[in-house]
Amino acid sequence: MRSGSRPLVIQASRVVLPDGTRPAEVWISGGKIDDVRPITSPPGARAWPGGAREARGGVEPGGGLEPGEASEIILADDEVLLPGLVDTHVHVNEPGRTDWEGFATATRAAVAGGITTIVDMPLNSIPPTTNAGALRIKREEAAGRVHVDVGFWGGVVPGSSGFMAALHDGGAFGFKVFLAGSGVPEFPPVDQAGLHEVMGRAAALGSVVLVHAEDATQIAAAPPPAGRTYASYLASRPPAAEVAAIAQVIEAAERAGARAHILHLSAADALPLLEAARSRGAAISVETCPHYLALAAEDIPDGATQFKCAPPIREGANRERLWQALRDGSIDCVVSDHSPCPPAMKHQADGDFGAAWGGISSVQLSLPVVWTQARQRGFSLDDVVRWMAARPAQIAGVAGKGAIAPGFAADLTAFAPDETFTVDPLRLQHRHKLTPYAGQRLHGVVRRTWLRGTPVDAGQASGRLLARQERTR
Repeated sequence: MRSGSRPLVIQASRVVLPDGTRPAEVWISGGKIDDVRPITSPPGARAWPGGAREARGGVEPGGGLEPGEASEIILADDEVLLPGLVDTHVHVNEPGRTDWEGFATATRAAVAGGITTIVDMPLNSIPPTTNAGALRIKREEAAGRVHVDVGFWGGVVPGSSGFMAALHDGGAFGFKVFLAGSGVPEFPPVDQAGLHEVMGRAAALGSVVLVHAEDATQIAAAPPPAGRTYASYLASRPPAAEVAAIAQVIEAAERAGARAHILHLSAADALPLLEAARSRGAAISVETCPHYLALAAEDIPDGATQFKCAPPIREGANRERLWQALRDGSIDCVVSDHSPCPPAMKHQADGDFGAAWGGISSVQLSLPVVWTQARQRGFSLDDVVRWMAARPAQIAGVAGKGAIAPGFAADLTAFAPDETFTVDPLRLQHRHKLTPYAGQRLHGVVRRTWLRGTPVDAGQASGRLLARQERTR
């Protein structure tokens, strides 16, 4: 136990640990986990001289805590202790488009969803995070206003690859590129030569390239989206666009010896390419998102533009192939791709899928959405924690996050997996409340969240700004 610190012990009948779920006591001091031990006494039986014990249903005072003494929290029988989740795909949009979201609102929503660490995307803020100066501006805007820990991705657009080293030195966790239009003019896509250059520079830096993998040529050849039918939008971004782009990413990454990460995979048709590349030793990781795992194209009503995102939500049969890829490890992780905008940009009045902004706000709902679907398919909370905490932290290189283990940050969530609730948009902490999940009955309620062993208070911005740390090789 660290001397001079005041320990906290959280006891639960179910704790999701790296080697499985079991009863445990999590010993915490100095904001980190000191130890994970078997439960040595029944709930409420431990004596804490001068300390305090928070039992099921309330707090039992025991006088003032003295240095070196401990307090105890005992989770309710229906609660499971999870590591705080790590969401590495969040568009905060500040500065420049704070009317779309913002650090304060996005991170409050994260807390409500059991997420204790996010990594912010380099767009749709103005300026985008494509150079060290823009990264400094982002950090200045976020300082003192975040309720969870926040890291930052860098981005590369045509002509900006020369800034990658400075971004890397400034703490950016990696570099994002688009191979098709991003939807905002200040973040245009790179061409094939540009992709190869980015991969080469990233390999030299020991960094990772994140790719929005849709091929611009395939999209240009598809019929443009128009009108109220979701089918027209789906046809405008065919699976072939993802398959072609992912083939390009694999070729560029293998040639450069670079690490690549495929963002928001929606087309299961691309999985054989990825599996073959990995079998050759390519360093390529893959994420998907809650909306691709929970929703199906055939169920989307005409004019329901709250379902529009890019790549699109595909058919139910495709969705089940994504679940199978999670089962066999072909997909590494699940992250939100929280991409909000003002409601007017969703064109709810006319329901025009061609004109509407493509993005789904879901950082607060990611855990219950995924858990609701996962439990129906026989997965456990161990699986969910691997997809939504451990693997995102590992892929991004966010040190000391995503697991309940000695030496890790004491970022924790008390989760009631069997409790249900109905999604009420007015209860969402996102700046804008429009959601495709409105009215859905979901399993899983986040009851409490701790950041570095301290309960997260919605009125106090106690998060920290993170920077990339050097990887050991």
